[in-house]
Amino acid sequence: MQIPLTMKLDDEKGELIILDQSMLPNEVKYLRLSGTEEIWEAIQTLRVRGAPAIGIAAAYGAYLAVRNAQPSTMEDAIRIFMEARARLATSRPTAVNLFWALDRMQKRLEKEISQSSVQRLCTALREEADAIRKEDAQVCRCIGEHSLELLERGWGLLTHCNAGVLATSEYGTALAPIYLGQNRGYGFRVFADETRPLLQGARLTAWELMQAGVDVTLICDNMAASIMKKGWVQAVLVGCDRIAANGDTANKIGTLGLAILAAHFGVPFYVHAPRSTIDMNCATGLEIEIEERAAEEITTKWYEKPMAPEGVKAFNPAFDVTDAELITAIVTEKGVARQPYDRSLRAMMK
Repeated sequence: MQIPLTMKLDDEKGELIILDQSMLPNEVKYLRLSGTEEIWEAIQTLRVRGAPAIGIAAAYGAYLAVRNAQPSTMEDAIRIFMEARARLATSRPTAVNLFWALDRMQKRLEKEISQSSVQRLCTALREEADAIRKEDAQVCRCIGEHSLELLERGWGLLTHCNAGVLATSEYGTALAPIYLGQNRGYGFRVFADETRPLLQGARLTAWELMQAGVDVTLICDNMAASIMKKGWVQAVLVGCDRIAANGDTANKIGTLGLAILAAHFGVPFYVHAPRSTIDMNCATGLEIEIEERAAEEITTKWYEKPMAPEGVKAFNPAFDVTDAELITAIVTEKGVARQPYDRSLRAMMK
């Protein structure tokens, strides 16, 4: 694959280097971010996006807050970390990986503070952020291997939003089996929903799959039913931002509609996610907070002239929740969970 790196740490300069996904596919542009507010803005404005990638960026953001402040006492270091953690946690409310990564960084801090110097604490925080990134790459590879066992050569696969390399540290989640299959000659034909209103499927998924030489066809979101009816789709592969204990799943807006269509046409619907996305403290999808974004993303963002009447009301939820009964299986790094999800997910989390 010849896909640019999503992000990396330049520890010598105290900067997180990210690929600005808001500029794709027209420009491959990297940003150097050193402050908590800069990293918060990058997450909130989708310069870096995808649940695993958000968690990685937040982990590095928490580390850099302490590293770049150069506190002289442990008390100052703790205060700076907690302030950065609190701020970064407000960047996106739906993706549980954000909070999981920040919680993990805080646990590492708590482990170190009683026996470490400030310098050692900074080193430990960097090590933890590095570990989160490296583990994500391995997790994604495992998700791909497990998912590939569910698919057959030559299948048509439909995906929504972007759950690939750009959303993770490597491979992706829902796109991981596609990349592995590409390397092994499976000959998948991929249909990518454009994913309105922010067009992650058109701008990101179609772009990165083309970079990897995958046979990909871009479709409008409202074409999915037609291509399923033609028999062109043998499986739907999606990522997700949060999985409730009962298997209800929050993912990019439009996913629920695809799941309903897949059920109607008898097409298996597979959700892909690391176990860090499973929130066993969230009983059902009714408890998942759904981020609502600005109306301008619908009315004016992608157009030279407004494409809606001035002043019209707009409803712009970033995610919807797919009911567990519509999901054929949930694929994680530990294997494939099937219904009843309250049992299989609980067993998987052990």
